[in-house]
Amino acid sequence: MARAVAVDVLLGLAVVVVLAGSAGVLLMRDAYQKLHYVTPVSMVAPVLAGLAVLVQSGWTAASGQAWLVVAIMLITSPFLAHATVRAIWIRDDRGAGRDLARAGQVGERHDGQRL
Repeated sequence: MARAVAVDVLLGLAVVVVLAGSAGVLLMRDAYQKLHYVTPVSMVAPVLAGLAVLVQSGWTAASGQAWLVVAIMLITSPFLAHATVRAIWIRDDRGAGRDLARAGQVGERHDGQRL
């Protein structure tokens, strides 16, 4: 009985984190601000779900697989966030000139100005 309550509480907390992150994404204006609200969804919610699996089934193959997925998400999430911010930065033409100049490909932007 206590185990079922603990699993329900952990999964409920994961749902609250996802809903709060979703609300933050909806309410923020630019992509940089929105990305801050995606981070708890990709870092905190999987840990809570992994804990729920661990509480429910103990140390089994299923919980080991769940924690492997959680570990992969925790390792890759910061890299994905960095790549996303970099892509947004380049798309907004703030970084395009610097990156092209570094690569030796100075040319013209889409609005006709020289990079």
